[in-house]
Amino acid sequence: PGVTGPMRYRPETAKPLNELAEVLLRAPHTLPRGERELIAAYVSGRNECTFCCASHSAFAAAQLDEGMTLVDQVRADLDTAPISAKLRALLRIAGAVQISGRNVTTELVADARAEGATDLEIHDTVLIAAAFCMFNRYVDGLGTFAPEGQEAYAGMAHRIVDVGYGSAARTPAV
Repeated sequence: PGVTGPMRYRPETAKPLNELAEVLLRAPHTLPRGERELIAAYVSGRNECTFCCASHSAFAAAQLDEGMTLVDQVRADLDTAPISAKLRALLRIAGAVQISGRNVTTELVADARAEGATDLEIHDTVLIAAAFCMFNRYVDGLGTFAPEGQEAYAGMAHRIVDVGYGSAARTPAV
């Protein structure tokens, strides 16, 4: 399912891809892990990548106090979702990246800074969004299988939260 098959097929490319995901989504940071996973889920949803959206939604939900309810609210309507103004501004940047990196305007960056986002948070939001555009195209471009239903992603979420992305290529996803 999803990225697991392609990563098993090319372990020499899986290693740096997993390392990138580990740094962007799990390494110590001023943005909580759940919020970084939410950025990945948001971009994946906008890209209509079923596997990445469902899996990273599950990963985000497992690390956010509000769980899947919040993930669903953000994905349904960013403007009314009960999130901080800073996270909303960062998600707007991520949404711009999903369309084109050139859509990240000085106004979007200024808005994020005005809401308290640091240069590191803005940088990493852009990089998470860009990386997930690539991951989404990798998964969908190879026609991978995406299990149906959120329950299919629960075990994967626990494994990612507990041990991280280094295990993704070695362990079955579901």
